[in-house]
Amino acid sequence: MRPFEEPAPEPIDISSQLDAFWATPWGAILSNVIQVALIVLIALIIRWLLHFVIRRTVNRIVTGVKRKQDVTDTQALAASPLAAVRVVQRTRTLGSVLKNIVNVTLFIVVLLAVVGILAPNVLGSFTLLSAAIGAGLGFGAQNIVKDALNGLFMVVEDQLGVGDIVDLGFATGIVEEVRIRVTSVRDVNGTLWFVRNGEILRVGNMSQGWARVIIDLAVPYEADIDEVEATLLRTATEMAQTGKWRSRILEKPEVWGLESVSAEAMVIRVVMKVRTSSKDDVARELRVRLKKALDEMDLKLPSLSSVVLSGFDGVTRVKGAKPPKTAPNPVLDRQPPSKRSLRAKRAAASISGAGSVAGDAGPSTALQKPVKPAKPAKDPEASDGPSDAQTKDTP
Repeated sequence: MRPFEEPAPEPIDISSQLDAFWATPWGAILSNVIQVALIVLIALIIRWLLHFVIRRTVNRIVTGVKRKQDVTDTQALAASPLAAVRVVQRTRTLGSVLKNIVNVTLFIVVLLAVVGILAPNVLGSFTLLSAAIGAGLGFGAQNIVKDALNGLFMVVEDQLGVGDIVDLGFATGIVEEVRIRVTSVRDVNGTLWFVRNGEILRVGNMSQGWARVIIDLAVPYEADIDEVEATLLRTATEMAQTGKWRSRILEKPEVWGLESVSAEAMVIRVVMKVRTSSKDDVARELRVRLKKALDEMDLKLPSLSSVVLSGFDGVTRVKGAKPPKTAPNPVLDRQPPSKRSLRAKRAAASISGAGSVAGDAGPSTALQKPVKPAKPAKDPEASDGPSDAQTKDTP
């Protein structure tokens, strides 16, 4: 007979215990927390990967443009062709917008996933809530949708980009960042303005294409206009041919001529087509050179308080070409009659008028314009009394 043996312990079923734990309220809460944490972690990883790809693509495009233009930094790239500068600015702007789109999209996806875990019944009745969400977008969130769409169209149409100098009406300055909803602009004082894209009704971009330096100089009224214009044009041309400024000036300088005249001074306009990034520097240097040229001519600038600079900045001359001067067109092709011919016509008219009064009036005279008869000359002898013929006829 075998001795008494204790029964072997039953094996522990871990899976059943875990199932029982997850079935408890605390297990359900812990399960939801773990699922939410995994969703957020996966979303962060996806966000980092997409941002890395966007940043890498933007950097490769910018580096390729710099290598093609043989420059090392973005500041030196400003002296490159305008198309290359625009490619860099637009690439950075698109990169910024794509990052914002990635952030918004991932946020919406994560939010829906978390809501589906914490409250599954909400997603089940999502169809019923779509009407309420649409009404909310129509009334409360319509400005957000307007901002997003307007910002997207501004970037796609290349209205502005990062690094552009723009005038948005509300703020004027350099664009630092273009987001899906707002655009950040820093003005000359250092203030950072956040302008909603939906409130931007007009965009004045001062960094696209080219810029024009316009300088109005007031010279004394007694100065020789031709000599002053020749001196100003020669000074501006010498500056344009200097090595330091040659790459910043796009076309030959022009003197548009006399803009206004007053009793105290005459205003002469000098213009120069330059790069947008060098407008202020070129304008300052040109003012200094023109001032020195006028000093060499012994011309003193009149007081600006008594001179009114008139004339618009030349919007009709956008192409930079001075309009040709045309000769005046007379109304009549024939030459005006001389004084001698006018006297002969007047004498003939007076003689014909006197004859029509003294003679018989034909049928054609009724259609003619009556002419006042010429006044006969006074005879000194006739003024004394009646003639001999008249005295004899009288009884």
